[in-house]
Amino acid sequence: MTGFSDLNVFTSMPRVTSLRLAPAGSWLAATVQSVAGDPPAYATSIWRIGTVPGAAPARLTRSAEGEAGPEFLPDGSLLFVSRRPDTASGPDRPGRRAQPADPASDEDDSGEDGPGEDSPGQAGAGPGSTGQPAVWLLPAGGGEPRRIAAPPGGIAGLATAAAAPAFACAAPVFAGATGARQDAARRKARTEAGVSAILHESGRVRYWDHDLGPDTLRLLAGEVTASPAAAGEPDRPAEPRDLTPDAGRAFDEQAFEMTPDGSAVITGWVVPRPGGEFHTELVAVDVATGKRQTLLTASDADFEDPRIAPEGGQVLAIRSGHDTYDRPGDVTLVVTGLGAGTASSGGPGGRDLLPGLDRQPASAVWAPDSRAVYFTADDQGRHPVFRVGLDGGAVTPVTTDDAAYSDLCPSPDGRYLYALRNTIDTPPAPVRIDLQPAAGTGPAAAEPLTSPAPRPEVPGRVEDVRAAAADGTEVRGWLVLPAGASASSPAPLLLWVHGGPVASWNTWSWRWNPWLMAARGYAVLLPDPALSTGYGQEMIQRGHGTWGDKPYTDVMTITDAVVARPDIDAGRTAMMGGSFGGYMANWIAGHTSRFRAIVSHAGLWTLDQMFATTDWPAFWRRTWGDPVRQPGRYEASAPCRHVTEIETPMLVIHGDKDYRVPVSNALWQWYDLKLHNADAKFLYYPDENHWILKPQASRVWYETVLAFLAQHVLGEEWQKPDLL
Repeated sequence: MTGFSDLNVFTSMPRVTSLRLAPAGSWLAATVQSVAGDPPAYATSIWRIGTVPGAAPARLTRSAEGEAGPEFLPDGSLLFVSRRPDTASGPDRPGRRAQPADPASDEDDSGEDGPGEDSPGQAGAGPGSTGQPAVWLLPAGGGEPRRIAAPPGGIAGLATAAAAPAFACAAPVFAGATGARQDAARRKARTEAGVSAILHESGRVRYWDHDLGPDTLRLLAGEVTASPAAAGEPDRPAEPRDLTPDAGRAFDEQAFEMTPDGSAVITGWVVPRPGGEFHTELVAVDVATGKRQTLLTASDADFEDPRIAPEGGQVLAIRSGHDTYDRPGDVTLVVTGLGAGTASSGGPGGRDLLPGLDRQPASAVWAPDSRAVYFTADDQGRHPVFRVGLDGGAVTPVTTDDAAYSDLCPSPDGRYLYALRNTIDTPPAPVRIDLQPAAGTGPAAAEPLTSPAPRPEVPGRVEDVRAAAADGTEVRGWLVLPAGASASSPAPLLLWVHGGPVASWNTWSWRWNPWLMAARGYAVLLPDPALSTGYGQEMIQRGHGTWGDKPYTDVMTITDAVVARPDIDAGRTAMMGGSFGGYMANWIAGHTSRFRAIVSHAGLWTLDQMFATTDWPAFWRRTWGDPVRQPGRYEASAPCRHVTEIETPMLVIHGDKDYRVPVSNALWQWYDLKLHNADAKFLYYPDENHWILKPQASRVWYETVLAFLAQHVLGEEWQKPDLL
């Protein structure tokens, strides 16, 4: 028995979700998610992790509402976002002070918190959430957190300055409101009138799982006062300055950073174009005046995730070229100067730091001396760390193990790189990487730091598997094998196709977890077919605009290779997938009857209808064309056109709040299947989205999937979950 044998135990496992390094490099602030409340929900708390292996972690915050988004000020105090109430008795437990940030003066208070999900979410939201998220400050020397900014619409993002007591935040504000008082009055009037309508005049309407509007995000900036209000007086946080009253929809879902001195904020800025198109520029917003200066722009690319050099004069960003009908866009890192006409600007598109690298960078940070950059990228089913110098030198690997790294935090002295490390069989945990290993030893192994979330024991092992496609392309993946799988006891196989589609199976997943299947005796194949990242641009090109062609044949090729193994039972196989994997489930159902059961979560069914209802129609038009003038790709790749060929029992799953793959796909599919007398079930979530986020909703998801697979693959009697 392991934690994967009991779904309640699994959904309650603590989960480390992010890291931030204190200015002096002496400790790390980590966000940890766990289940709390009634009914159960995921709540986030902030923990302190030592930078020396063996140091015990300690919990810093504790409230029913949860805390997230930690960012440090230069003096070591910590800002975070929370919906916790601002009460005189303190936001934490009655009679209990928040844990101090000084690692030398705290006792170990670990043991009760932590889970998370592979998905977007509201910072600081928890089971006790009632109000809007606000910015709070935890003093460096310990004491009670205090609220320092509370816009009426809440906080949607937070950044701090490295060398000044300044912060910037994203906050939704109604059009025409010139301050918090007017914004609050607009909100009150709509609520009292019972009006929820939104009038759109440009831009996108929805994003992932939430409506955009009627308010729009603006960029606010403020300073942190030296001390709270005088004794006996209420703590009235100063109202941050509105830097972008004319933002409209330009600031939607954008990442931003403050310059070290707090004088400017660097952010993405969405520029609309005719036909529903847009591109994202990188702009500098002056904190004193609100004046904007465009730093990076190209009509056929987006500039995102800005990172400002420690010396303050340069900005790093990810440049993502737009897909076209003929080719997928390339992704690279670019750097530009902050000052107008700076020699290192490289023109309006920036200077490419990775001109010869056939990989797509996913995240990046500056080295402390501003002379190099550390970045991560998918690579052959892994997600390693690389280094590239600003002098035009070669890209060199920092890590070479079978792992995925994120949340890179270089130490101020340049000696260490702290990060979260995970693999297919280990969840994210904090590590320390020595950037100056002994000569001749090669890249150093990551040293584990003590995590607030214990590592669970997985029920089996994982292997790297490969096969050759008809055109000679190598198709690889991971094969999760249950304990005991052997030639004398072959395991039934579950093929699980990833989402994206431009993605890779290379990390641990709490949401799509193969070990829950392995605990019940299944082997799980996690393939990276055409369109997958980590194998070069040509691998993505092989499936561009033709999802039913090489992505499908690649999946079948590697499945054929795996079922030929003696430890796999070729007569008992099933298939499942979510998002693009759900599309592939629907496509496979109409093109082969080799599987005993197919599960399609958030799958695409009618591609022309998808174009008109998704939250991101510009993506579809770029890749697939205008469905009126160029219907060919939509028709050739639509799973709905093959419904009469479906013989395999199907379980269709969808959330009503899914705006990326709208629920209309599942509704259309369900009635198509019923019309043609297919053996099918439909698990519908009225209040979930592209992911299934609530702990008990996730439990029911797995209970239903496992019961469906057991019926058709293992020959067991159908057992409807109790809560259904």
